[in-house]
Amino acid sequence: MTGGYAPQLESGKKYESRTTVYLLLSSLMAATAGLLFGYDVGISGGVSSMEDFQKKFYPSVYRNSRNAKVNNYCRYDSQTLQLFTSSLQLAGFFTSLVAGYTTRKFGRRITIICGGLAYFFGAVLNGGAADLSMLIIGRVFLGIGVGLTMQATPLYIAEIAPYQHRGALVNGFQFAITVGLFVSSLVNYFTGRIHPWGWRLSLGLGAAPALVITLGAILLPDSPTSYVDRGHVDKGRKVLERIRGVKDVDLEFEDTLEASRTAAMVQNRFRDLFARKNRPQLVISWVLLGLQPFTGNAAIAFYVPVIFRILGYGSSAALYSTAIVGSVRMAGSAISIFLVDRIGRKILFLQGGIQMFLCQIALGTIFYLELGLHNSLSKPMAAGVLVLVCLWTAGFDWSWGPLIWVVPSEIFSLETRSAGMGVAVSWNYILTFMLTQVFLTMFCHLRWGTFFFFAGTLFFMVLFTTFLIPETRRIPLEEVKYIWGKHWFWKRFVPAEEKVETKDLA
Repeated sequence: MTGGYAPQLESGKKYESRTTVYLLLSSLMAATAGLLFGYDVGISGGVSSMEDFQKKFYPSVYRNSRNAKVNNYCRYDSQTLQLFTSSLQLAGFFTSLVAGYTTRKFGRRITIICGGLAYFFGAVLNGGAADLSMLIIGRVFLGIGVGLTMQATPLYIAEIAPYQHRGALVNGFQFAITVGLFVSSLVNYFTGRIHPWGWRLSLGLGAAPALVITLGAILLPDSPTSYVDRGHVDKGRKVLERIRGVKDVDLEFEDTLEASRTAAMVQNRFRDLFARKNRPQLVISWVLLGLQPFTGNAAIAFYVPVIFRILGYGSSAALYSTAIVGSVRMAGSAISIFLVDRIGRKILFLQGGIQMFLCQIALGTIFYLELGLHNSLSKPMAAGVLVLVCLWTAGFDWSWGPLIWVVPSEIFSLETRSAGMGVAVSWNYILTFMLTQVFLTMFCHLRWGTFFFFAGTLFFMVLFTTFLIPETRRIPLEEVKYIWGKHWFWKRFVPAEEKVETKDLA
């Protein structure tokens, strides 16, 4: 273990802790779920652009992609091709509806183990797919893994992290997603040269990190909060001591017990989630996770190789350019880890939102002026599009990419945290499913207007962030509930007793 500290809380309390190897290993295991999610998201777009894959499963798409009479924007417009991508999100939606229950009843760790096993079976089915139905069933298993792990792992990391490093550690989850996206782009670039079965290697390799997640979760404990919430108080105390690296955890553990006692008084956590006092957390989480796909991320994360093919890139050039975008994603996410607990969540939300808005306007303008129905972009313009996509990606990955997982995992109270994250994540999945299922069709009909549509959404998101999201930097999870009483708008939903408590945080 390294580095001791005794941070002073804003309410005058002091939690003793050290940064331990045990804490870092637990966070690394959980973040691996993010890597696998990023891999499965990125691999589908690259595989969709491979001609060998199209010939086997989508011959009509292959014919259209080589037909000069079909306009640029409509060459990949296929509902079944989009279903290959979106089925993961649909399965994730239905799974996340029950993931809140499993994380509370059986713990974060068991939920992650089940998610890892689902990932493994999905990757095996995809790699060995003999027909379209087997391919889609494999994607459904991957979606089950997504629904379980993407709900449980941000909670797990937030609950084991020291509060002053919570943002960075939860952001590490998003960084792992970007690593997975980058790795998938490199894998696709090299397997795209292996004919005719390279796509099988791309899809099947996801089984390896799935085993890492499963074995890691088996070897490591659940979070102290989860143990206490399920009645294993002594075990929760021992795990907290081990994670913090000190014996003096009395104050933090007492706060955890108090939060658990409060949570135990709630008979129906889903019903309580919709109570007036929880309106701020619910609305903010729904807006953050619901609008995130409409930043353009669903299109760029899933379909960027296809977009590059539409612009006139060859197969290898499209996959290589996707790898460049993936490297920018990693850099942006790393910057977020460094900044999130230094300058706060809100500044990153605003700066990233404005940067993405400007990039979408510029992309829409280039497509409007330069890309007709049957021509390719000139090399300078194609390079300009790549630069703009990279700038957009950087803005996303140091703001809306990681922070939609950080902020919701912080703002819900213990009694509604599992239910709240489950509902919010489900909302994200169903909207991502809808957008990925129609994006290529939308691109076919709206053409360059697609980018202006995303820009309009980003404009609203910047306004929402400016006026309605409070800063949660360096506030312990047990005390986040007191910030609402100081907010100009949300204070009207706060019970009188919690408004009094906010004086301690002033």
